[in-house]
Amino acid sequence: LTENTKNAILIKGGNANLTVTETLKDIEFFSKKSDCSLFLFGSHNKKRPNNLIIGRMFDYHVLDMIELGIEKFVSLKDIKNSKCPEGTKPMLIFAGDTFDLNEEYRRLKSLLIDFFRGPTVPTIRLAGLEYVLHFTAMDGKIYMRSYKVLLKKSRCKIPRIELEEMGPSLDLVMRRTHLASEDLYKLSLKQPKALKPKKKKNISHDVFGTSYGRIHMQKQDLSKLQTRKMKGLKKRPAAKMTEEDEGISPKKLKSV
Repeated sequence: LTENTKNAILIKGGNANLTVTETLKDIEFFSKKSDCSLFLFGSHNKKRPNNLIIGRMFDYHVLDMIELGIEKFVSLKDIKNSKCPEGTKPMLIFAGDTFDLNEEYRRLKSLLIDFFRGPTVPTIRLAGLEYVLHFTAMDGKIYMRSYKVLLKKSRCKIPRIELEEMGPSLDLVMRRTHLASEDLYKLSLKQPKALKPKKKKNISHDVFGTSYGRIHMQKQDLSKLQTRKMKGLKKRPAAKMTEEDEGISPKKLKSV
């Protein structure tokens, strides 16, 4: 596993003679010992060749566990081109209505997001968007493909985007599942009160992330508002205004 998968363990090998209960006990033991919430278990036998089990924990007990069979595999070395740096945060794309309509595929989608989403980052750099993980559910199979994003020159400011396959590539089929009940699944989604961000009053955000603050003020009398002192804006007496309207010079007449 790369550095972007936090709190995960990888168990190599596997004994085909172990029962499901013994396997769960071993996974829960390693999870509690290593303080890990995600696990990946690989095994191979005649009954289930090229077996891959992916799962997650809740309160050091198995929450969801899905068994996948590998029908086709292409490694990184088999595809001769440039690769992304290790630890690059991937962009996840899920194609296919099955990921939204089927409950098992919906849980698998959620599990894959937890496994590959990486750390939360406050900002995004355009040049850093260079790794794509694409999952397609079609005809009872799951196709996993890895692409490198290439930014090409274009006639406008926005670069032209091309995807280049770099591996690994897997053709998977879902075998057995061990999913949590709806009540336990909802309980695992609850966020502790200590982690919930405190809501700030009179502050809102738009779709672009810009913050807007609302200030409550008393009603103002604009007639008393202090403005910049200018001769053109200076208020003249009403008597002078009347004399100017009648065409009389405001200057005093000399006595004879």
